[in-house]
Parts: sequence; structure tokens; C-alpha cells
Amino acid sequence: MATSVPTETLSAALERKLTERTARVGVIGLGYVGLPLAVELARAGFTAVGVDLDARKVATLNRGESYIPDVPTSDVAEFSRAGRLLAFTDAAVIQTLDTINICVPTPLRKTKDPDLSYVVAAVEMVAKHLRPGHLVILESTTYPGTTDEVVKPILERGGLVAGRDFFLAFSPERVDPGNPHFTTRNVPKVVGGTTPTCTRLAKTLYSASIEKVVEVSSTRVAEMVKLLENTFRAVNIGLVNELAMMCDRLGLSVWEVVDAAATKPFGFMPFYPGPGLGGHCIPIDPFYLSWKVKEVGFEARFIELAGHVNGAMPHHVADKVTDALNSHAKSVRGSTILMLGLAYKRDIDDIRESPALDVMAVLMQKGARVLYHDPYALRLAARDWPGNVDMESSPLTDATLAEADCVVIITDHKVFDYGQIVRHARLVVDTRNAIKPAPSHVFKLGAPVAKS
Repeated sequence: MATSVPTETLSAALERKLTERTARVGVIGLGYVGLPLAVELARAGFTAVGVDLDARKVATLNRGESYIPDVPTSDVAEFSRAGRLLAFTDAAVIQTLDTINICVPTPLRKTKDPDLSYVVAAVEMVAKHLRPGHLVILESTTYPGTTDEVVKPILERGGLVAGRDFFLAFSPERVDPGNPHFTTRNVPKVVGGTTPTCTRLAKTLYSASIEKVVEVSSTRVAEMVKLLENTFRAVNIGLVNELAMMCDRLGLSVWEVVDAAATKPFGFMPFYPGPGLGGHCIPIDPFYLSWKVKEVGFEARFIELAGHVNGAMPHHVADKVTDALNSHAKSVRGSTILMLGLAYKRDIDDIRESPALDVMAVLMQKGARVLYHDPYALRLAARDWPGNVDMESSPLTDATLAEADCVVIITDHKVFDYGQIVRHARLVVDTRNAIKPAPSHVFKLGAPVAKS
């Protein structure tokens, strides 16, 4: 049984270390969330220690290089040389830390149930090395109650008590990959602890590197905040995706409708349609909430309906491609289709949950020969998509465009030369309103075809 140390002594000692920047701060999971956080903590003057099972990531960081576009290699090199950014695969380093932020994935199972296996594995790793005075913060998006019901019991198995012997909090990540305006530093950080002392210590840590920290009353509130944010986006995107399908039938341009509605200075926020939802948050997080509330007999109908609409968009895009080919007296079967963009959003390399993967798979099932071009995702492994074949990015040349029976713009990367695409492609399906104005051989999602 662990020996208890007076809480005031532990908390005061940790608070002093955090204030003086002498604390060794740890981050478990060095991906799109963890690495930017570790870099900001190092920038604030802490010794930031990253832990990741991927030896390639660890080796890259220890060479002073970054593998995430939003984190400049110059920053990693600077902090690595100064000894303020270190990376390890061995979890034993946790014993030397004062704080641990857990930033691991929380995907969905095929049944749309939460998969907390990464969180549980990370927490059990921490539990093996937990000592009095540690501050543990979960940042992985999850359902309300995870910190109290899953994380806390695992950490308390050794006899230490949360809020007395160690400190526990939840703070949802708010990363927007590829956004140069809102970064880890200037996006407000929501924090909720298991006790007021836990909240205060977590706020002290984050306040050293983040411009604004927002305290809430509990870990459950903090967990719910993140789900509200992403459910808000998912539901509104579902609404505008449904509107796009309506406009297809009505012969209207959803893009013109939304842009005109956006001129209203109050009571309206523009959302735009697309080929489906992608990324590590919006396609997943709302289902964490709908799954959780089933435990209390509540049916989250808005969430389920939005998920149904958004999930159908890749099939709608495939139907749009079919219609476009039919207008040129061609069948999908046997046609060569060039997909432009594999990443789930513009100007990043993240393909997680990307709708491009589903559109490609549907078109392949229909018998098409599918190619893709994405300068940010040069290779696609069979295990990473439903098509289950290895692929490489094709070159984007005049000849490649001309040889394709249809070119589909899935991700509107800024590096694409849309003038070149219009000039050399025989047929284009534009799911992002990237081509403006659109000539007659360009079919747009949610818009009528321009007359010749």
C-alpha cells in the first residue's frame, strides 16, 4: 500500500515547479496533438519529454526533425539541441516526470462503439510508474465519464488516490491541422479536474504555454465540451450536405445559396458541403456522445441523422461521377478515374477517415480503374483503406489529366493548378467548388451543370 503524503505538500511542490519551469513535463503520443503540445511546453522553458511506441517518430525527433507539417523542423531542432525536447520509446522515463499528458487516438469500432484501447494502454503504462505528486491529464477525445470511470480506477490500483496523492484532469485537444491562424498556443484550453486542486494545477501547467485557459467544474464537463464542439460541426455539415443534394434535384447551386445567406450579419454561420467527413474528430466524436447517452435511455436523433447523411456523401459523389460519365456516353465500368486529393482536408497529409478513400472504394467496386494524385500523400497502404490495395500518387501532368475519363476533385489543395485541370481534363467532378466559374464539362456537387 502506497504511503500518503499530505496533499498540500504535494500540490505546493508541484505548483512551485510549474511556476519556476523546473518541472519535467511528459506527453504520451507524439502525433498531431501531442507533438505540437510538447513543442509549446519546451518553448515555455520546460524540459518536455515525449513517449511514443513508434521508434521512427522518436528517432526523427531526437535527430531534431519534425514529421508534422504544423510543427517546423527549426523549432524541433532548437529545443532538441537545448535539451528541452526529448523523446523515448521506453515508458520507464515516466518515473522521472512531474506531469503526463495523454494524447492518444480514440477511434470507433466498426459497430460505432468507442474504442478506448489506446487510452487504456497508455493509462496502464502510466499506472506502472505513477508516484505521489504526479499530474496526469487526459487529452484524448472521449465520452463524459471516461476520466472518472476508466482512467481514475486504473491509476488508483496501486493505492494512490486521485486528488490526494496524485492529480488528475481532463483537457480536450482542439487541434485544427493545417490552420496557420489557430495553433496550440492561441486556442483557449478547457480544463476540468477531479478536484479543485487538480484543476488549478492543470491550469498552471497550461498557462505557461497557452494564452488562455478556461476552467470548468469537472472532468465530465470538459469531456462534454469537446463533444459539443464537434457535434455542432457534424450536424451543421450534415444539414448543408442534405441541402446540396436538394439543390442537385432543384437545379440550384448550393454554393451560391450559402454564400448569399452568409451576408446576413447575425443568426447565420456558413457551412459548406463536401464529399463526406474526414479526420480524427468530426466523423467520430458525435458517436461517442450518442453511444454514451444510450446508457441513460436517450436517443440522440440529430446526431444519428447527421451521421447517416454525412456517411452517404461518398456514395452521392460516386453517383455524381456516374451521371457525369453517362452524359459523355460512358460507363463507370472500365473508365479511368483520377482522384485529386487523398487527405481529408486542404493542404495537410492526414488521410484518417478521409472521404476520398470511400469514394475510391465505391468506384472500384463499380468496375472503374481508379488513380489518385496528392502531393501530401504519396503512398496509400492497402491496410489504410477499404480498397485494400497498395497505391502510389500518380503524376499530375497534362497527359495524365487528358487520359482520364473523369477527374474528381476531392481535396482542394492550393498547389493544384485548376486552370490546367480545366484545360486538359475531358470531364471534371468538383466536390469542393474549387473551379469558379465552371465550364460545361465541370460537374459540381450541389449545382446544375453550366450550359455550353
